[in-house]
Amino acid sequence: MSEMINNRELKAMDPAKRKETLKQLFKDLHDGKNVNEVKAHFDAFIGKITIEEIAGLQHVELIEGDISVTEMQRIYAAHTDLFKGAIEEDDSMYGPENQPGHPVHTFELENREIELLLQNRLRVHLEQFAMEDSAENINLLLEDCNLLYDIDKHYSRKENLIFPYLEKYGIYGPTTNMWRIDDFIRDGIKLAKKKLANYDGDKNGVIEEVQFVLREVSGMIYREENILFPMALQNFTEDEWVKIAHESDEIGYCLTSPAEEWKPARKHLDADAISEGYIKMETGILSLKQLELLLNHLPVDITFIDQDDVVRYFSHGKERIFARTKAVIGRTVQNCHPPRSVHVVEDLLRDFKAGKKDTEDFWIKVRDKFVYIRYFAVRDEDNQYIGTLEFTQNINPIQALEGEKRILS
Repeated sequence: MSEMINNRELKAMDPAKRKETLKQLFKDLHDGKNVNEVKAHFDAFIGKITIEEIAGLQHVELIEGDISVTEMQRIYAAHTDLFKGAIEEDDSMYGPENQPGHPVHTFELENREIELLLQNRLRVHLEQFAMEDSAENINLLLEDCNLLYDIDKHYSRKENLIFPYLEKYGIYGPTTNMWRIDDFIRDGIKLAKKKLANYDGDKNGVIEEVQFVLREVSGMIYREENILFPMALQNFTEDEWVKIAHESDEIGYCLTSPAEEWKPARKHLDADAISEGYIKMETGILSLKQLELLLNHLPVDITFIDQDDVVRYFSHGKERIFARTKAVIGRTVQNCHPPRSVHVVEDLLRDFKAGKKDTEDFWIKVRDKFVYIRYFAVRDEDNQYIGTLEFTQNINPIQALEGEKRILS
């Protein structure tokens, strides 16, 4: 920082001034100041930091616009260095998360398996590959990377279950910045797999990519367990944790699974009962039960967001193409997408709201599926925009059709 602050004065500093001091320290990091120098100021002037203060920093205010992978790595590594050994522990945070089956217990169980994979396999096989890039060593490293990509489920549960609840409590920093790092890690694993599967003798390229993955995955484990999970434990209610536990199966688990079903010592969580009331529409009358079953039996996934870009509904068929959890309901659609694709969503919605477009189509490969994604601007009888309908379908079976079928099988 540009000026020194008397330590005794800082200890008595009011919360607003302390927050400004912390933000200045973070700004110094982002502006490229020496990490050791900023860390020394942090240790001398701040000493310890609480999870509430970290949440209140709203990192998203400090990291804006387009930013390179390298710069984001540098900033996040600097954040981690700043916090190490400085986070105050709160005994009240520890309790139910130590119970097998609690979502945090499961996340940390996965992290232990990830660490074992990194230490006992990936690091060992990388050293062997560095000594000799034989076909056997290439295949061993490729197998490790394939196993490690299971981390996508771990990150997806975090992004689709933990982040939405944090946002409900006004905590947005992890949503954007941690998700960015998750995507960098995913991309790093994919690139390492590609380089190994199509190995052309670029040994240094493979080594650099795998080392990047090792470093970033280890750093993310630290951030999750020392910042993200304590932050969530301080804010989420038991009902919210129960809902997260119940919805985790929708996405899946990484390298392991919950030790058991978590059953907190609490009153039974009432199921969301479906009213048997009826809805009268222009072309018919359906009960709420019939309407929900009808929508869930459509051979497509549909999602509706309102005029304020808030997710209000999604169908829940047997074979969803993209993971959806109930935590997205009430969340803005921008925060349901990875940061690097948000601009596409915003451009599309801007055109719909301005009346420049009524539809937009995309088609992409997703694993073994060819997915057709359609967006429709929903307008009322006065042509006023009231929301957007997303329609997603696996069209592989349709593309495979040939000839005609005129009778029952």
